[in-house]
Amino acid sequence: MNETIFFEQDIVLENKKVILRSLQKEDFETLNLIAYHPAIWEVGMSNLTQPAHLQDYIQSAIAERNNMLSHPFLIVDKQHNRVAGSTRFGNISFANKRLEIGWTWLHPDFHGTVLNKACKFLLLQFAFETLLFNRVEIKTDAINLQSRKAILKIGAKEEGIFRKHQITSEGRVRDSVYYSIIKDEWPAIKSGIFKDF
Repeated sequence: MNETIFFEQDIVLENKKVILRSLQKEDFETLNLIAYHPAIWEVGMSNLTQPAHLQDYIQSAIAERNNMLSHPFLIVDKQHNRVAGSTRFGNISFANKRLEIGWTWLHPDFHGTVLNKACKFLLLQFAFETLLFNRVEIKTDAINLQSRKAILKIGAKEEGIFRKHQITSEGRVRDSVYYSIIKDEWPAIKSGIFKDF
């Protein structure tokens, strides 16, 4: 898949647990039902508390796709046939064969389930097996210990901390911890950590 097709084509990724499909402006209606739980945004870059914030979030994500910067997805839990949140590919460099998986948020009903792991499997598989990229990056807030543990559990290697890296929507200056998985590691991770998918 080349760069133009990747950004222009609507992508659907699916396994027995989850469907990821390219985010559309019409997804506001279903995301509007789940997006404002405060637990979602406790340590995130964003803080969606009202429909106008969600509208801006979706418009910004779609604009990034149109500008070939990211590819956002809607997350649908197949077991309950419910929209669960959103995730995306970002910081994409076809020239260097790398991208970042992130901007992931799930309603608390789906915290502690296998849904996030199922999402990560689909995204990693697509990055390494369809796009044939060399590297996938994941970053999180240094204070988000739950996220840091979850990233390690999917086989990513911690690479270091970018100090005073970003400013959240609430004005807090955050340190970001960077992780990666490279193509050489993917076969063992796929057959081990993700063997159930």
